[in-house]
Amino acid sequence: MKDKTVDLNVLPSGSSGIVREVKGGRETVLKLESLGIRPGKKITKLSSHFWRGPVTIKVDKSKVAIGHGLAQKVFIEV
Repeated sequence: MKDKTVDLNVLPSGSSGIVREVKGGRETVLKLESLGIRPGKKITKLSSHFWRGPVTIKVDKSKVAIGHGLAQKVFIEV
């Protein structure tokens, strides 16, 4: 199976992947980096809300919740 890149909202709960790209302005990138979400990091999507709610992920040993809008700017290689 060929690797593919999807945004964090599309990644199924319980799946892991490597962050390949973070799209957005400087503030968006800095905010996500401060949470440990940066290219090259392995993350696992723990849960998400059906109606555009927060997305909970695991980065290293930390669990982090980010909003739907931020999650769609994080692209994961599955």
